[in-house]
Amino acid sequence: MGEKMEPIADSEIKKVLVVIAHPDDSDFGASGTIATWINQGIHVSYCICTNGDQGGEESGISVEEMPQVRQREQRAAGAAIGVTDITFLNYRDGWLEPTIGLRKDIVRAIRITQPDRMVIQSPERNWDRIGASHPDHLAAGESAIQAVYPDARNPFAFPDLMDAGHQPWRVKEVWVMSHAQPDHFVDITDVFHHKMAALHSHVSQTAHNKELENMVLSWGERNARLAGLPEGHLAEAFKIVNTN
Repeated sequence: MGEKMEPIADSEIKKVLVVIAHPDDSDFGASGTIATWINQGIHVSYCICTNGDQGGEESGISVEEMPQVRQREQRAAGAAIGVTDITFLNYRDGWLEPTIGLRKDIVRAIRITQPDRMVIQSPERNWDRIGASHPDHLAAGESAIQAVYPDARNPFAFPDLMDAGHQPWRVKEVWVMSHAQPDHFVDITDVFHHKMAALHSHVSQTAHNKELENMVLSWGERNARLAGLPEGHLAEAFKIVNTN
C-alpha cells in the first residue's frame, strides 16, 4: 500500500473536471462533494462519455429516445447542485473502451477546461461492489487517467489539438470514485438533500426505485463510519492521486 495522499486544499482549487461514463454516475458517487465545492465558488464541469442509452430497462423509454432523455435529466441534475458546464462525448453506452480516440477526446476536454482537480471513476475492478465496476466505468476511468498522464501535459501528444489552440495542461490532482481502498472522505451531511435532488432528476433511472433514498443513505453512513465521523453523519469516499 502506498502512503496516504493528502488532497490539495480546496482554497487552492479554482476548477474541477468530472469525467464519467454515464449520466448519473457522478450524482451517485460525488454530487454531495461537488455541491460543497460549488458552495465554495469552485467551477465544476462534466465530461460524460456516453448518453446512457442502455439504461432504460425499467423506464419504458425506447433506445432511440433514451439519449435525449438522459441528457435532459443530467442537465436538470447538474442544475440541482449548480453545474451547468456539461459536455457529452456521445460514445455508445455499453460499448465504451479505453481507446486512443476516447483518450484524445478527454485530453481535449482537459485542455479546454484547464482543471486543477479531476474526479474520475476507478479503472480498477472493485470485487466487493461489482456494481461499481461496470465495464464502461472501468474504460472511462482508464482513459481519463491516461489523459491526465501523460497526454494532457505533453505538447507532442495529439499535435492537431495544439494546432486547434488547445495548449498542454497539467492537472494537479485526481479524485477516484468507487475505489476499493478509499483514503479520503467528504462529510456531505449538510448537502445530502442536494445529492438526492440531483438523483431524483434522473427520473428514467431512479423513479422506479422506492428504496433509492435509503440505499444512498446506507452508502453515506458506511462511508462516514469508515471516516470515523460521528453517528448520523454521511460521507462520500475517494482515492486521492497526486499527478506530479
